[in-house]
Amino acid sequence: MKTFNLIIAGVGGQGGVLASRVFAEAALAAGYKVRTSETIGMAQREGSVISHVRVGERLWGALIPDGAADVLVSLELAESLKGWPKLAPHGRAVINGRPIIPPAASLGLTRYDEAAIVDFLQQQGQRVHLIDATAAALEIGNAKTTNMVMLGVLSTLPGLPVTAEMLWQAAENLLPSRLRDINRLAFQAGRRLGSCAETAPLVS
Repeated sequence: MKTFNLIIAGVGGQGGVLASRVFAEAALAAGYKVRTSETIGMAQREGSVISHVRVGERLWGALIPDGAADVLVSLELAESLKGWPKLAPHGRAVINGRPIIPPAASLGLTRYDEAAIVDFLQQQGQRVHLIDATAAALEIGNAKTTNMVMLGVLSTLPGLPVTAEMLWQAAENLLPSRLRDINRLAFQAGRRLGSCAETAPLVS
């Protein structure tokens, strides 16, 4: 298998690092070599967190070069733009459309142009799957399961090196027992969201 590159972007507290660990553990269980890395900026204060997951046989480094990611998963709307340069021309993006307004924007020190971001993403056509994963998580009962909703959506994309069953097994192994049931519901909700969307296959 050629190298599969996954970027997971978000802000501190959204569980992006856990999501990357779930994918990495699933790929390891499937028999692949895996390399991971995180770029974390003030993660405890809703700063950017970008996780790199590389899966394959020949992996020369943990960081994904620009233009080389097969899939970008963004847990927050604006963070998708920070991860976008990593996405390959053939790549797909799964993006949570719910914004988290940074303190600087709330104070009027900078601008959070939600409409412009959404417009850009909609112009990308079928390669972008824009959903409100936070709404799905809240419907289940806990916004902190947004990361698992996103993994569920991710699991519906064609061309992944792991199956949905492998992803959930890895999540189950990593989650405390008291959190497994609600996260299973979140993962299943994401699967339903992903199945309802038209998706173009990944091609190299």
